[in-house]
Amino acid sequence: MSKFHRQTYVLIALAVCATFAVGVVMAAKPPFEDLRTQQPISGDAAAGAGKAATCVACHGENGIAIAPTFPNLAGQSATYLYVQLREFKDGARVNAVMQPLVAGLSDEDMRDLAAHFASLPGKPAAAVQQVSSRGYTLYHDGDPHAGVPPCQGCHGADGRGPQPYPASNAPHPAWSTFPALAGQDESYVLAQLKAYHDATRADNSNDEVMQGVAQNLSDADMQALAGYISSL
Repeated sequence: MSKFHRQTYVLIALAVCATFAVGVVMAAKPPFEDLRTQQPISGDAAAGAGKAATCVACHGENGIAIAPTFPNLAGQSATYLYVQLREFKDGARVNAVMQPLVAGLSDEDMRDLAAHFASLPGKPAAAVQQVSSRGYTLYHDGDPHAGVPPCQGCHGADGRGPQPYPASNAPHPAWSTFPALAGQDESYVLAQLKAYHDATRADNSNDEVMQGVAQNLSDADMQALAGYISSL
């Protein structure tokens, strides 16, 4: 075999391997989720309480995190919590701590856990809110010149999520996937804003919306917003 033919076979083999590797990576990535079609879920809160022993090590017995780097789960929408658990399990949302913990959960388990933490009262508001801060302005009014909409449009004026339609006892399906922000610790909120700003959190349609918002925020703005949200 000539040197030319040997080089040609090597190049073909490398190309086939590369194509196969790309195919494996693409097949392993979960499909992008459009959460606008996600219906509100239900679960057994009492059963969820009995399944939450592992969760409380980080998120607290009452759903209030034991460290500022962990999110508070109490008072969140059950649908939002369920979607996050499902995305951790499917690998759409990557977290080295959460992935092993949810690997063995059934769909029923995730629904029950979500219902349990949603049933708990949220963290009380801070004694003093930063009502004249840059964070307050961004949260309630946005910054039209910078292309930043007000956060309250999706997360509610008090940070506890949007209110249901008057004629309904449940939130609009699209709203049920939006998180309540009130009382989340500043460092956790800042980390999520930076993840959206850097497009490293991109699991679903809600994440795409947040990327569009966060990319127009400066570092100072993200810090200000995180500080204000933690005071709600």
